[in-house]
Amino acid sequence: MRRRTKPVPAPLPQRHGVDPVRVRLPAEGPWATVAEYLAHRLPDQVADRLAQMLRSGEIIGADGPVGPDTRFRPGTSVWFHRDLPPEVPVPFELAVIHRDEHLVVVDKPHFLATTPRGSHVVQTALSRLRHELDLPELSPAHRLDRLTAGLVMFVADPQARGAYQTLFRDRLVTKEYEAVARHDPRVALPRTVRNRIVKERGVIAAREEDGPVNAESRIELIEHRGGLARYRLTPLTGRTHQLRLHMSGLGLPILGDPVYPEVLPEAAPDDFRRPLQLLAATLAFTDPLSGQPVRLRSRRVLAAWAEQAWAAQPWAEQSWADQSTHQDTDQSTDQDTDQAEAGA
Repeated sequence: MRRRTKPVPAPLPQRHGVDPVRVRLPAEGPWATVAEYLAHRLPDQVADRLAQMLRSGEIIGADGPVGPDTRFRPGTSVWFHRDLPPEVPVPFELAVIHRDEHLVVVDKPHFLATTPRGSHVVQTALSRLRHELDLPELSPAHRLDRLTAGLVMFVADPQARGAYQTLFRDRLVTKEYEAVARHDPRVALPRTVRNRIVKERGVIAAREEDGPVNAESRIELIEHRGGLARYRLTPLTGRTHQLRLHMSGLGLPILGDPVYPEVLPEAAPDDFRRPLQLLAATLAFTDPLSGQPVRLRSRRVLAAWAEQAWAAQPWAEQSWADQSTHQDTDQSTDQDTDQAEAGA
């Protein structure tokens, strides 16, 4: 088996927890200088900025700054920090639940992405933790949707990264979520929902379709009051938006969901009033290095359950008040004989 080549270390430090961009120069080509190749490789609209970076020494090669006349050397690399988009700070605490020499587990707030993507770069859990904890080699063991709050595991030791990422790949981590949605006594619970979910690139919402089952979720009722209920959700597979789609398919869309059952207009970047009422509440696994059992629990409480006035807002009511009936004819479900409410 061929061993993976160790990556070349970047000669630039991270900035705000964000790695520099690495550009590999091709093994051959007609370019006389690095500047000529970068002008060919990068979009035309950044030409002026590229020229400025070359003049000011912001682009770095293995031997130091790259200037306008630096010769093209096939197979080498250059690094630079891209200009970051303006971001609205996510004004919520990113609390560390567990930390040791190998792991950092945090209680992620709603609205904070796990890793840099698109317009969310600095305001992500990974970038903030790298910067705040001074752990430049920190990497995610798995990911959690930006709108979902709760537990996320990061690996602090690069040598242990594969061991912990494998836990999630091989589904050796038990994950339990909590959600708040309307209460409908006609929806028999607990039950297991099994169906096929497809998520297309560029399309916000996933959808259910006929075909081999690839998504399975356990849905349990914990308690209910005032027309709302708190549910325990256990994903047995890991499809995108699986829990949100399964709850919506039961006629119980999660409060604050801007996608299911209907895609709503995107909120302003600084609008934090409508958090999705979904929480990654527990992680349980056997540590692959120590062999010891680990069970961690979020300290967060979903706002719609803690503050009944939250769910009375007009925007929240749109998520559930008009759902007067439920249909699950498109979902394969196994309904338990015992229909008693599950204990908390």
